[in-house]
Amino acid sequence: VSGTPVLVDFWAEWCGPCKLIAPVLDEVARELGPDARVLKVDVDKSPRTAEAFSIRNIPTLVLMMDGEVVDVMVGMQSKGKLLKALRKQMKKAA
Repeated sequence: VSGTPVLVDFWAEWCGPCKLIAPVLDEVARELGPDARVLKVDVDKSPRTAEAFSIRNIPTLVLMMDGEVVDVMVGMQSKGKLLKALRKQMKKAA
């Protein structure tokens, strides 16, 4: 999505930490609305996509802007940290 930051959550159904971060990601998506996108990629259903992004651990959150990876966060992340990272990219795009 051009001009919009995209946060991609690489996860799996069997992953406990992935289940813990899911509500945080839902809150972030609701708070930012159409100004940012939060997408989920199940590594078991999309192994080629996970491989293309060199995903070795989950949850891994990949922040992208205009098709380029700008940040990678592994493991549980706070809502504040995610909002800060997304808003930083939103400011750059403005």
